[in-house]
Amino acid sequence: FLPTHYFVKVGGDKGITSVSSAPWGSANVLIISYAYIKLMGPDGLTNATKTAIVNANYILNRLQKYYKVLYTGLNKRVAHELIFDMREFKQSAQIEVEDIAKRLIDYGFHAPTVSFPVPGTLMVEPTESESKEEIDRFCDTLISIRSEIKKIEEGEEDPKDNLLKNAPHTLQVLTANEWNHKYSREKAAYPLPFTKEKKFWPLVGRIDSAYGDRHLVCSCVPVSDYEEESLINQENS
Repeated sequence: FLPTHYFVKVGGDKGITSVSSAPWGSANVLIISYAYIKLMGPDGLTNATKTAIVNANYILNRLQKYYKVLYTGLNKRVAHELIFDMREFKQSAQIEVEDIAKRLIDYGFHAPTVSFPVPGTLMVEPTESESKEEIDRFCDTLISIRSEIKKIEEGEEDPKDNLLKNAPHTLQVLTANEWNHKYSREKAAYPLPFTKEKKFWPLVGRIDSAYGDRHLVCSCVPVSDYEEESLINQENS
């Protein structure tokens, strides 16, 4: 049931109507890359690469005593990205990488790549475009989250009802009359001072995580519906 095209015959006999009109992908991807290369030039691309590597290793130096880092080189350095291994926290605190990713939202960060290329890891790629202030804010956030995990490890916080397991915390949840958690609303909403200055409020909390991605057939309409749509499209074409 591949997407079809109005002018080019692609998608096979059981293809369905395409959302976009590009039969072989988006040509803009190549144009954007070409424009970026031309605008940067050889020196610009070289400097951008150097800056990206410096940024990644700066994060490494700040966080390596808090988290394990996979795949460093002979000189204990990384290239333009680094992979934090979060698997040990599952045993020590019942915390998974997904919990850390969700908690990052409370601090105002969209989580980096989760569980790729290694399950249970967080892959951080700062690129050349982030300022030192922003990188420090990100590092401070992960250090703070590590301290939250440590409190669970040491028995100060509940392993099931804690800041990470219930993250992200929406405005509706935090301002509701009822609050049944063992931690304060302030810790949930404003874990570090900078979050009080510029707070990002998530619109929704957790629903079913990756369940829908892993149960596509159960989440979608029956396959027969796509067959009927394909037949209708063929009759109308």
